[in-house]
Amino acid sequence: MKRTSWSTGLSVTSDGVGVVAHAGSVATRLLADRVGLTSELSKVMVRRNFVPGHDRGRVLTDVAVMLADGGEAIADIDVLRHQSSVLGRVASAPTVWRALDEVTPGRLKRI
Repeated sequence: MKRTSWSTGLSVTSDGVGVVAHAGSVATRLLADRVGLTSELSKVMVRRNFVPGHDRGRVLTDVAVMLADGGEAIADIDVLRHQSSVLGRVASAPTVWRALDEVTPGRLKRI
């Protein structure tokens, strides 16, 4: 199987080249993807006749990663956004608010 995800070519070194702040958040996000959390959240958050600019499962996973990395407010998602060279696109704070607003009681129960 050929990997085509955001983590293709990701490596951990100690040479100081291509250093990324909050490197632990990268590993946490990769773990969420590998164990299927991101894809399962995406399935729960699907809405008929709506194709969001940012996959809602990815947004929710990124919020969890942001919190695990010490984030305390939705605006702290910018810490992940500043790592776009490693993580790819990360939703903005307004998009995070919209995704959280879409977590209805029914979806929350499924989550």
